[in-house]
Amino acid sequence: MTELLRIEALTKAYPGVVANSAVDLAIAPGEVHALLGENGAGKSTLVKMIYGLVQPDAGHMTWKGAPYAPRKPGQARAAGVAMVFQHFSLFDALDVAENVALGMETPPPMRDLSARIARVSRDYGLPLDPDRRAGDLSAGERQRVEIIRCLLQDPRLLIMDEPTSVLTPQEVGILFQTLRQLAAEGTAILYISHKLEEIRALCDRATILRRGRVVATCTPREVSARDLAELMVGQTLTPPRRAARAPGEVALAVRGLSVASPVPFGTALREVDFAVRRGEVLGIAGVAGNGQDELLLALSGELPSAPGMVTIAGVPMGQAGPDARRRAGLVAAPEERLGHAAAPDMTLTENALLSGAIRKGLVRRGLIDWTGARAFAEGIVAGFDVRTPGVGVAARALSGGNLQKFVVGRELLQDPAVIVVNQPTWGVDAAAAAAIRQAILDRAAAGAAVVVISQDLDELLEIADRFAALNGGRLSPARPVEGLTVQEIGLMMGGAHGMEVAHHGP
Repeated sequence: MTELLRIEALTKAYPGVVANSAVDLAIAPGEVHALLGENGAGKSTLVKMIYGLVQPDAGHMTWKGAPYAPRKPGQARAAGVAMVFQHFSLFDALDVAENVALGMETPPPMRDLSARIARVSRDYGLPLDPDRRAGDLSAGERQRVEIIRCLLQDPRLLIMDEPTSVLTPQEVGILFQTLRQLAAEGTAILYISHKLEEIRALCDRATILRRGRVVATCTPREVSARDLAELMVGQTLTPPRRAARAPGEVALAVRGLSVASPVPFGTALREVDFAVRRGEVLGIAGVAGNGQDELLLALSGELPSAPGMVTIAGVPMGQAGPDARRRAGLVAAPEERLGHAAAPDMTLTENALLSGAIRKGLVRRGLIDWTGARAFAEGIVAGFDVRTPGVGVAARALSGGNLQKFVVGRELLQDPAVIVVNQPTWGVDAAAAAAIRQAILDRAAAGAAVVVISQDLDELLEIADRFAALNGGRLSPARPVEGLTVQEIGLMMGGAHGMEVAHHGP
């Protein structure tokens, strides 16, 4: 096999942790190569070394047979390496062409650049108007800007980090067509994703990292998704257990919920309607930026609404704040861990107190029960396997995955009647994700009404009883998960409602 990039014994260490240890990897022209591993396995460090953002401590790389050691991304791009990052770097107030120009070393005149963007977007099936303002683009269109920015460099190796996490199933199909076209033209693709069925459908080979080391290479289509997951985590995974239950009375009802977004370029909620019964899990999907954050704020009480739009156990709560809703039995875990769900510089004990004070009775007659708060925090750490030296450390000292376990555990352990959680397993490893999903199902089995907002369709289909999708601040009618097809899900996420979705049903 002719090699484009070869990595040999590449090693990178940071204080207290070896991010990559003697990693070997080879990629051929036209190959779609998956790089798999849990959070902290070393994937990001490895691709940053390839892209010139990080310098290795040991080992070496060759590019087309010659030594390759980029000191900065500009040198990597000059060699033919391009990267589409997981988090987009666009300025909302600028148009598409202006954003693309900012990522180029020597951009051509804007008229010429706009024409090139239009031509490349047409040739690769990624429709995009170079004159549209970035703030008005959907998440899928934003990703197209990043991809086209890379394609204008005529790359020989394209690195993609979680490229489908913000796409509908139909948009995933378009992206895969583009990637297959690029591969057929000889471009190598290094593809990072946690969506293992997509890896099996798209990738020719896979390299699997665990704790910084290569533990396996395989042909993804020859093994199952569960096999891949177990190679990543190094243990056997069991699917969540669903207890048979009959839904009880309505615990949370939302009627005509319409609120403006509190942030620039946010998405207003428009006439959102749904109800969740005790013992039921409602899954709400949607591409990022379609109102998920605003919905959680409106349900948690951080974003007030008109009287009657939100009721908990039949009691109107639209004007009630977070404390009143917690007393009524509703707990919420937002997507943003550090800064919204947890105060970065406060200890885990203090963070446990912040949201648990009311339902755990940690404040009496104006005095804080610090012994009780510490015991609550220790119970979260033990119950959700939070890796930390102790509950006296600051929240910012935890890894993203461990902080996520702490935040979700803190809410689930408050004996809630209603649970609202946005992206419950974002950034945690497969074993921890399975444990969190099981804990959510256990709370539902105990009688809680649960709303799970997630961009992970597999997660929603695994734990939800009913499914709805947000698009542009509007929510589709909820449908039973059983029998729902990927085509129907994609239509719902894309904004099709009612008769349109029914028309495409079985």
